[in-house]
Amino acid sequence: MANHRSAAKKARQDARRRLRNRFWRSRMRTQIKKLRAALAEKDEERARALLPATLGLIDRTARAGVIHDNTASRYKSRLQQAFNRQIG
Repeated sequence: MANHRSAAKKARQDARRRLRNRFWRSRMRTQIKKLRAALAEKDEERARALLPATLGLIDRTARAGVIHDNTASRYKSRLQQAFNRQIG
């Protein structure tokens, strides 16, 4: 338990941020798994629908500060490459 008011406040803020970060990261990873599954099954229609949504979610996660901008770019690049190899 925090001994100072400022430390208690930081602990509360950290708890809120941790929940928010976990929510966005989990949502992003789930979406990426769905896209990769569609690509593995060669389901072109579903992959075409999931790609823009997934890339947008990765951008949103980076904008929220959950992942670094370069990490987001790397994820997007690799997903786009996988999409182009399978479908494009």
